[in-house]
Amino acid sequence: MKKKTQTILLLIVGMATYIALIVSTQPDTYFGNVYGVHIINGFTNNSSLPLVVWCNSGDGADIGGRALQERDDFSWSVKPSLWTNILFSCTMKFDQQRRKFAAFAQGRDVNRCSPTRRCFWLVKEDGFYFSVDGINWRKDFSWM
Repeated sequence: MKKKTQTILLLIVGMATYIALIVSTQPDTYFGNVYGVHIINGFTNNSSLPLVVWCNSGDGADIGGRALQERDDFSWSVKPSLWTNILFSCTMKFDQQRRKFAAFAQGRDVNRCSPTRRCFWLVKEDGFYFSVDGINWRKDFSWM
């Protein structure tokens, strides 16, 4: 009986240590912080043809779509989860170009967006640019 009690106690301590380690390495994920995700039309001359954006979550929930004119912004809020890996994917279409990408992937974005709790995407003719402040942009990938 004593050995069984020790095993159970060791298991409980191990699980508590594991949870504490997860929480301490990514505190923003687990304390109810909300992140804003923004997609901005950064095309320089598309006054007659909008950037079409359609987004949904990894669990299939459709958050809808928008036809964005120059500098229009489509945004929503995301609350990361301890139990599931939150993912929001968007399909972008401009003229004959189409691209699907992860607008918010919890494992990737909680840490890199945590300074401002904002993830900005600027979609331009040559690709998709990322920023946490909407000022300093870095190209993450191209249309193709």
